[in-house]
Amino acid sequence: MKEQLLLALQTEKAGNWNKAHQIVQDLEHPHAYWIHAYLHRKEPDIMNAGYWYSRAKKPVPDYSFEDEWTEIFETIRKS
Repeated sequence: MKEQLLLALQTEKAGNWNKAHQIVQDLEHPHAYWIHAYLHRKEPDIMNAGYWYSRAKKPVPDYSFEDEWTEIFETIRKS
């Protein structure tokens, strides 16, 4: 699953939001929920993002998309 999660992040970073969303939407893991939340925050669909942040047990961030992307990527990479 780790590879799928990192692929989703890299796919989004390459500009393919839809493919990244497709990768994570059926995964059942807190890190997948976090990526899902990030994607919807970036969309922007704040209400949907809020739902996924709550599933991931993460607060809605008040910092940049780039910083959050890096935080998610490094957390998953190190897990």
